[in-house]
Amino acid sequence: QVQVVESGGGLVQPGGSLRLSCAASGSIFIIYAMAWYRQAPGKQRELVATVNRSGHTNYADSVKGRFTISRDNAKKTVYLQMNSLKPEDTAVYYCNIDLHNGDTRGAYWGQGTQVTVSS
Repeated sequence: QVQVVESGGGLVQPGGSLRLSCAASGSIFIIYAMAWYRQAPGKQRELVATVNRSGHTNYADSVKGRFTISRDNAKKTVYLQMNSLKPEDTAVYYCNIDLHNGDTRGAYWGQGTQVTVSS
């Protein structure tokens, strides 16, 4: 059994910062890519950022220069540092972890954490 739990969301004013965390636990043999997605009301879920096992990162154009994804392999945790937040960043943020549990490889989702950017 694998569990993926996000934390760190909340309400922040425009221009502010938040740091999201996502930890995986349970039966995990190896973790491959880790990613953050977000879904705003009435919109499709979109990819925000990814980091592979080597630490190589990719970002959506809308967050480049403002968001930083990082991972701690020993803690099985991925982070998303969000700076210069804008109202359009308001969404539920989900982490997605591609891992092998010793039997099969699959992608696991967290439950989501709400980020609201508003004055």
